[in-house]
Amino acid sequence: MEQYLVKNKIVVQKKMELTSNEAIKQAIIAGLGISIMPIIGIQNELQNGDLQIIEMKDFPLETNWNLIWLKSKNLSLVAKAFKKHLEEHKDQIIEQHFTWFKNIE
Repeated sequence: MEQYLVKNKIVVQKKMELTSNEAIKQAIIAGLGISIMPIIGIQNELQNGDLQIIEMKDFPLETNWNLIWLKSKNLSLVAKAFKKHLEEHKDQIIEQHFTWFKNIE
């Protein structure tokens, strides 16, 4: 993130570090500043108008999510079924649960 700010000549006057996404959301709602957060964590606040997205050049930053587990752990039957379900239905799950943000103005 700091590289993005430097590259785009964005100067940050003051910084605040908070320990949770919820604390960050509440600070923003209280008018204490702006932040960069995963969109999935602010769905309700965007939909009810408490927060808004500020369009910026070269955004959004995109990340990959991974399903992980302890290498030495033998997955239970339920965990194996869940993993298989995700592998087989990934595109449908994304479409059903994660395209909501495209409709937010």
